[in-house]
Amino acid sequence: MADKMFENNQVSIIGEIVSDFQFSHEVYGEGFYMMEVSVRRLSDCMDYIPVMVSERLINVEGDYIGKSVYIGGQFRSFNRHEEKKNRLVLSVFARELEVLDSDYDEDAANQIFLDGYICKEAIYRKTPLGREIADLLVAVNRSYGKSDYIPCICWGRNARFASTFEVGTHVQIWGRIQSRDYVKKLSETQVEQRTAYEVSVSKIEA
Repeated sequence: MADKMFENNQVSIIGEIVSDFQFSHEVYGEGFYMMEVSVRRLSDCMDYIPVMVSERLINVEGDYIGKSVYIGGQFRSFNRHEEKKNRLVLSVFARELEVLDSDYDEDAANQIFLDGYICKEAIYRKTPLGREIADLLVAVNRSYGKSDYIPCICWGRNARFASTFEVGTHVQIWGRIQSRDYVKKLSETQVEQRTAYEVSVSKIEA
């Protein structure tokens, strides 16, 4: 059953470690740490992806900033309670990690597959230039009755197709993880720079 759960949420990224390891939590004596990996887009922009890694996969005392790394795992979410409401926090949970030579295939640097269910009505819109976009929230089952809630963004024909989905529709999605900076208004006088993470969909089936 566990292997089945791993098959419905598969991520592989190749990029460069750009942060130190920050302690996150411990489970049964195993420490988990957060780090950030930069992954190059085809447009030469960078996505900065948070990764949770076990101390059993890498020496968290070591200096790996600037090293190229392959990570295989899952895209996971949890709700962090703040400002009287829950905020969805996303990161890649590493199941495999390999430090690489700097020479690697960038075409295969950022891939994700999700098999889940639409859990919120799709938001369909057009940009001022007429580009079609649909925002989806996909629930992907995890073992022990848990689920991960993954925001996905579709474009063009995929957006038109996704806009017809009802809540509960079973979908399979292929794409890449991307990061996006935005400004959150906290009050009349306070704003905060934040980063959102989502799946940019290249193919979707229902």
